[in-house]
Amino acid sequence: MITEAVASPAGSDPGAAAARATDAILDDTLHGTARGVVVDSPPGAGKSTLVVRAALELAAAGRPLMVVAQTNAQVDDLVLRLAEKNPDLPVGRLHSSDTDPYDKALDALENVRTSAKAADLTGLDVVLSTAAKWAHVKGVEPWRHAIVDEAYQMRSDALLAVANLFERALFVGDPGQLDPFAIVGSEQWAGLSYDPSASAVTTLLAHNPGLPQHRLPVSWRLPASAAPLVSDAFYPYTPFRSGTGHGDRGLTLAVPPDGSGPDRVIDEAAESGWGLLELPARHTPRTDPEAVRAVATVVRRLLDRGGATTSERSPDPVPLTAGRIAVGTAHRDQAAAVRAALTELGVTDVTVDTANRLQGREYDVTVVLHPLSGRPDATAFHLETGRLCVLASRHRHACIVVCRAGVGDLLDDYPSTEPVQLGTLVKFPDGWEANHAVLAHLAEHRVRWQP
Repeated sequence: MITEAVASPAGSDPGAAAARATDAILDDTLHGTARGVVVDSPPGAGKSTLVVRAALELAAAGRPLMVVAQTNAQVDDLVLRLAEKNPDLPVGRLHSSDTDPYDKALDALENVRTSAKAADLTGLDVVLSTAAKWAHVKGVEPWRHAIVDEAYQMRSDALLAVANLFERALFVGDPGQLDPFAIVGSEQWAGLSYDPSASAVTTLLAHNPGLPQHRLPVSWRLPASAAPLVSDAFYPYTPFRSGTGHGDRGLTLAVPPDGSGPDRVIDEAAESGWGLLELPARHTPRTDPEAVRAVATVVRRLLDRGGATTSERSPDPVPLTAGRIAVGTAHRDQAAAVRAALTELGVTDVTVDTANRLQGREYDVTVVLHPLSGRPDATAFHLETGRLCVLASRHRHACIVVCRAGVGDLLDDYPSTEPVQLGTLVKFPDGWEANHAVLAHLAEHRVRWQP
C-alpha cells in the first residue's frame, strides 16, 4: 500500500499538507497491523522531527521502543531532541566501550541513562543507539517497536543483524541521498533480493512489497528558489515543495561589490538563490589550485561583505557568520585543500567536508566545488545521483557552485555505460540526467571568471 504525497498546489498551506502526511504516518505506526512502515522524505522535510514525535507518542501509549540511527552524532542529536520535548521521559543511551563514545552534554540530562550494556537500560521508555552497537546486543527481550532513522543509509546486512530485536518498525529516510557505503565489491549479489550492500529499505520492500509507504511532501529547509530544481532533478516521481514562498527569505549584503567574479556570483546568488562561478575549461588535478582558491575567495568575500539573512524564523536580519556557511566537495583531499586555502585567507569555523559527511546537515549558504569540474572523464563515483543531490540541498538561502566550463560536453562524451544487472532496480534519475538538469538551471545564473 502506497500513500502518495503529491506536491501541494502553490496556493495551498504547506503546513497543512505536512500535518496530514504526519498524521497518516503516526496512525499506521500506532494503530496499523503491518510489521513495518516506510517513510520517504526529501531534504529538510523534518525526518528527525518525525522520529522524535513518533517516539514520544509510542512511549506515551505505553509501548517501550528502541531507536536505531547510523552514527553516534545522529543518536546524540535524537537524545537531546527527546529530552528537550519531554524532560521527564526516561531515555537510555546505549553506547560502545570506546573512549568518549557519546556527547558529554547528555551527562547533564537527569532523565537520560547511559551504558555500554543493554541490560542496564531495560525498562526505560526509549533506548537509542547505532546500528553497529545494536548488532552486538544479545539475550534481551525484543522490543515491541523500533524506529530506524536514516534507513536508506543503512545496509540490508545491518538490518538483518538487528531484526531479531523488535517486532514492528518505522523506517524513515531520504531515498535521494547517497547509497550505503560498502568497502567490498558487491557485483556477485547484484539483482538478488538479499543483496547485503543494498539499502535496508530496498531489501525490506523486496521481501514485503505490501508494507505501507508514505512520503513527506514539504521541505522546510530548501527555499522556494531551490525546491523545484531539487524535486525535478532528483525526486521526479515523489515531488515536493518548499515550506516557504518567494520573498519569505532574503540574503542582503552590506558592502558593495568590487566587480570581481566572486562578488558578482555572490550578488547573483543573493538575488536568485543560485550562482555558478565558471572558470575557463581545462583538465586539472583533482585538487585544482585555481578552483580551490576560487571557492575560498567566495567564502572570504561572503564574510567581508557583511551578509545578513531574514526568514520565517527571524524577520530581523541575522548576521551570516562563518558557522552558517559550508563548503561541499566530492573528495577528502579537495576538502583539505579548501581548508588550507581558507586558513591562508584568515577564515576559520566554516564547515568544509565531503558530500558523505554533509548528509543531514543544514546551513544558510553553501559553496560547492562541482564533482566533475576539470575532470577528463565522468566516472560512476562522480555521476552518483546522491552525491550531487546532497551538495545541492544543504542550504536555506543560497548555493554557489564553482566549476570549470565544459562539464556539459564531458557528460555528452561519457554517457552512462554501467553494465545492466538483471533483476536490479533502475535508480532514476541517473547521475547523467541529474547533472544535465542541474547544469541547465545553473546556466541561467552563470558568472564567467578568469582568475
